Amino acid sequence: MRIAILTTDGRDLLRDYNMARPSLGTAPEALLKGLAQLSDVEVHVVSILQQPVRSPEKLADNIFFHTLLVPKIGWLRTGYQGCIRAVRKKLKEIRPDIVHGQGTERDCAISAAFSGFPNVLTIHGNMRLISQLNGARPFSFEWLAARLEAFTIPRSDGVICITNYTRAAVGGLAKKTWVLPNAVNPVFFDVRMETNPEHTPMILCVGAICPRKNQNAFIRALDPLAADKKFNLVFLGTVPGGTPYGREFLELVAARPWCRHAGVVDHNGLQSLLRGTSLLALPSLEDNCPMVVLEAMAAGVPVVAANVGGVPDLIEDGKTGLFCDPLDAASIRDAVERLLNEPELGHQLAAAAKKCARERFHPAVIARRHLEIYREVLAKKLKDEG
Repeated sequence: MRIAILTTDGRDLLRDYNMARPSLGTAPEALLKGLAQLSDVEVHVVSILQQPVRSPEKLADNIFFHTLLVPKIGWLRTGYQGCIRAVRKKLKEIRPDIVHGQGTERDCAISAAFSGFPNVLTIHGNMRLISQLNGARPFSFEWLAARLEAFTIPRSDGVICITNYTRAAVGGLAKKTWVLPNAVNPVFFDVRMETNPEHTPMILCVGAICPRKNQNAFIRALDPLAADKKFNLVFLGTVPGGTPYGREFLELVAARPWCRHAGVVDHNGLQSLLRGTSLLALPSLEDNCPMVVLEAMAAGVPVVAANVGGVPDLIEDGKTGLFCDPLDAASIRDAVERLLNEPELGHQLAAAAKKCARERFHPAVIARRHLEIYREVLAKKLKDEG
């Protein structure tokens, strides 16, 4: 089977065109690692950028990489018309059996839906829900992305929903839906936890610093706990310093010796931090399938997560993690305190979560399930045409 995967190259988002290799995002990269193990598929990854870059021709023996250049006028302001045309032209050369668009945040989904080939979409961030939650201003990026998402979904052959939360959100629009979580990079299964009871416990919180991720309320919720217990709270993620929320976050961290912002790290940096982490915290107000939860589960790190969105699809309260109410400071504090006070419980939750992650989120498992979905779409196409 010949598969075309349309995904965003992070070099364009970062405006860093000197990187020698593409940055495709944690979920697509993990899926590709699974597809690379399948001998009966040929994969063509297609990404669009606004500036020339150097890229490898292959990402694996059976995975080819294609970079397309589209000037700024061909992007969001024109409904990604330039991107759609560039992708259609390239796909006519590749002649894939099926096209898979990764994410509705930018051009990938709409380019897949209008590719002229059988296609499916994966929704990573539900742009309509995010736009509503953030009260997006008319004609802002989120506002436009939400409308393009609603326009694109019914024009695809189906949507791969990484949680039931997404399936509920697109059920009235999509022709067909499947629930299939993201794959997790296999390197996280190899993380070996450090066991030194004399170390100060470390709580890790990962995500872009923004109201949706709820870091500022999380810090305040732990203030009473920090007065009685020793622990370090480490944040990873970009800080929009020019926003009121970003400025407030920096002020909160600076005023608390037990808080630290460690910036942004790559896979190696995250693995290193997870080795010494006592628990991962996800206090989000809205989330779909946060990769860091999958990565912590694979690494064997206990998780405290907000009971929102698609998170209940990933962990089971009291068995593979603990839930909290992100709007209730006492609920957040109690869940964190419980794991800090009961390390044996943390070990039990982490062991069960690691087993669950290997069975459900390993790239080989997720890649094989994708092939089943692709074959289902192609079989229906043949039936409809016959």
